[in-house]
Amino acid sequence: MSGVKCLNRKKCKALLCLTALSAAVLTGCGGLSYDMVYNVDSQVSSFNVVNRQDRNVAAPFASDLCVVTEDVRDDESVDMTLADAAILFDLNRQQILYAKNAHTSLYPASLTKVMTALVALENGSLDQTLTATSAVNITESGAQLCGVKSGDTMTLDQALRILLIYSANDVAMMIAENIGGTVEHFVEMMNDEARRLGATNTHFVNPNGLHDPEHYTTAYDLYLIFNEATRYDTFNEIIQMSDYQTVYYDKNGKEKTFDKTTTNLFVRGDYKPPSNVTVIGGKTGTTAAAGHCLMLLSRDSGGLPYISVILGSDGTETLYAQMIDLLGEINK
Repeated sequence: MSGVKCLNRKKCKALLCLTALSAAVLTGCGGLSYDMVYNVDSQVSSFNVVNRQDRNVAAPFASDLCVVTEDVRDDESVDMTLADAAILFDLNRQQILYAKNAHTSLYPASLTKVMTALVALENGSLDQTLTATSAVNITESGAQLCGVKSGDTMTLDQALRILLIYSANDVAMMIAENIGGTVEHFVEMMNDEARRLGATNTHFVNPNGLHDPEHYTTAYDLYLIFNEATRYDTFNEIIQMSDYQTVYYDKNGKEKTFDKTTTNLFVRGDYKPPSNVTVIGGKTGTTAAAGHCLMLLSRDSGGLPYISVILGSDGTETLYAQMIDLLGEINK
């Protein structure tokens, strides 16, 4: 190099680096020398050139996710003949303990509200005030309602608790319109979030899960959505609550009282999980088309987390009996 005049500093530096690297390879480990300053933090030090550190390599998309490609039903003690789909995932080891029809498109009913809560937590502030409009006027027979009227106000924090604990369909509409600007735009946000999470077999048309033939998901996609929602402390706190009491206001500033228990019968104490399992919380859902649905976050005797989902069960008693059998696979 002493006889070469460098007219381009960048090219010269690159040439020096290549020369140093070639010398290191030819001389072997015993004769390795560094022509640049030794600095483990520098991207252009001889140390990093020779050792090719992979600090900037992105982690694979599913490196921390459970991945299921086929049914996993080794234990005959779990009877899911009266359910359309079911999964049980060990989150700590990314292990599939049970899977039936994990990728089959089904109606989610109010399990939809987990995505509603997730999008609201990502885009809203817990202390912001929501105002109801005529969008909350739901007339569908049997729909679970809080009873909010146009002009009523409450905070997002209050609304999320009513949404997840009592599964109020009218409050889902209230959240959607206030966070998304319109209900339609909020639903677009839900579908965008589903795609971001890899829930590619999901399509939402409303924020509450009331039946629509174009509103569908899968047990696996619900796992992806639920798993993401559990990253939020507020979500984890709410799904553990057995009841909720609060006061919100009508359009004239008059107090309105809300006092309801959870729809989750494990959290309420009506059903008990296996002795080695603690149910942290989750979400219920029921429509005539979807059947009875339940999604749970649970922990084993060592405190490690699991997500379970059952879709399309034929009744409340059957659903909870099935979930107890499914949770029995933990710690086996």
